[in-house]
Amino acid sequence: MSELIEALARKVDALLTRSVRRASARAQELAYATDAEALLAVCRTLRDAPELRFEMLMDLAGVDYLHYGRDDWETQEATRTGFSRARFAQQSATPEPLGAGRFAVVYNLLSITHNQRLRLTVKCPDTAEPVLDSVVDVWAGANWFEREAFDLFGILFRGHPDLRRILTDYGFIGHPFRKDFPLSGNVEVHYDPDRQRVVYKPVSITPRVLVPKVIRHDNRYDPALTEPQVPR
Repeated sequence: MSELIEALARKVDALLTRSVRRASARAQELAYATDAEALLAVCRTLRDAPELRFEMLMDLAGVDYLHYGRDDWETQEATRTGFSRARFAQQSATPEPLGAGRFAVVYNLLSITHNQRLRLTVKCPDTAEPVLDSVVDVWAGANWFEREAFDLFGILFRGHPDLRRILTDYGFIGHPFRKDFPLSGNVEVHYDPDRQRVVYKPVSITPRVLVPKVIRHDNRYDPALTEPQVPR
């Protein structure tokens, strides 16, 4: 971890000692987690503190942890058919759609003043009705980002001025980025010439399991064979 990242971490820890927790991150990145009830206070401190000055919300994204830590994909070794299969790390474990902490929101922040970045994660306390405070009053650019998270994940934002769908159709059912949303959707639409309008009906696509393909090592492309040989 670079000295610049550690220096920023010391500033955050000093200002938000009891409100944030250091989260794992890749090298040259700094990430924190906080609780829902402290979200607005933490965001205002990150924005207004002279030592931090995270004036810009670069992105806001929803997360669904429904299958997190349950699936273990073997992709190092290939089968005779060239595909690997997903195997459950815990055979007895079953998905818990209403398990605590299923949904979260991630805030990617930029300090233009100090040329630094920080990632903040907040989990929704209630999975049945995931709700967080809107940060539109902190960063106006969060308006459409929060609408997107609501549309795709069903996460509600308390205090948002105009929380409605932004990517899917007005009559869309469900939230397509949830892990338990069917791959083929719930309904399909077509134009009915008799009614002279678009109509909805249950989807008629047969569900199928998608298996990712594993690219195996091919000896034909070994560097010893492809690189030009220097004559002795």
